[in-house]
Amino acid sequence: MSLVAVLPVKRFASAKARLADDGLSSGQRMALATGMLNDVLSALRRCERIDDIVVVTSEPGAEAMARGAGAQVLADEPNDGHSEAAQRGIAWAAADGAFHTLVIAGDVPAVDAAQLDRLIDSLTDDLELVIIPDRHGTGTNAMLLTPADVIAPAFGEGSRERHEQLGRVAGAQVRVVEDRSLAFDVDTAADLAALSSELDGADRSVAPFTRAAIERLGPR
Repeated sequence: MSLVAVLPVKRFASAKARLADDGLSSGQRMALATGMLNDVLSALRRCERIDDIVVVTSEPGAEAMARGAGAQVLADEPNDGHSEAAQRGIAWAAADGAFHTLVIAGDVPAVDAAQLDRLIDSLTDDLELVIIPDRHGTGTNAMLLTPADVIAPAFGEGSRERHEQLGRVAGAQVRVVEDRSLAFDVDTAADLAALSSELDGADRSVAPFTRAAIERLGPR
């Protein structure tokens, strides 16, 4: 089984723009984004069932972090969205011979490597799409594709339902798996509060870079 993790990462300068409404400066938002990416990369490196990681980005800082983590880097078009960046990584993985792909967001810092390995172990060789939704149950924080390019991703609001439909059209078995460690992404102040609460109840070894970034924000 060959599995490549695809991690699309957009420009840090525009990272988490909606958090500006909650008073976070551009520097604070960048620190949060880089902390979360560090934690996701660290978790992916600890996964025994992941053969390679490719980060799709046009952000020099993300490229440096990816190379430091031993990941491959694929240039992104700056004006492309999350779906286009993910598709670029999927196409690269398929061309490189991957049988499965894991498409994962860069802002799910609580991801549990052992749990992710167990999920990968549950994959079959049949056409299959595994969707891991966000905490609201409507978005998509990660997907496992078999074969590696069984669908083209369609992220954005309501993406879970779109991905389920795309999987059915492709003739794939579609599974929705709720994984708490992957449920907490950050787009809004409410998301940040939910993640902070989740980390408060977790072991200090979980998401250390993100914890440090949140602690530097001070009381909110």
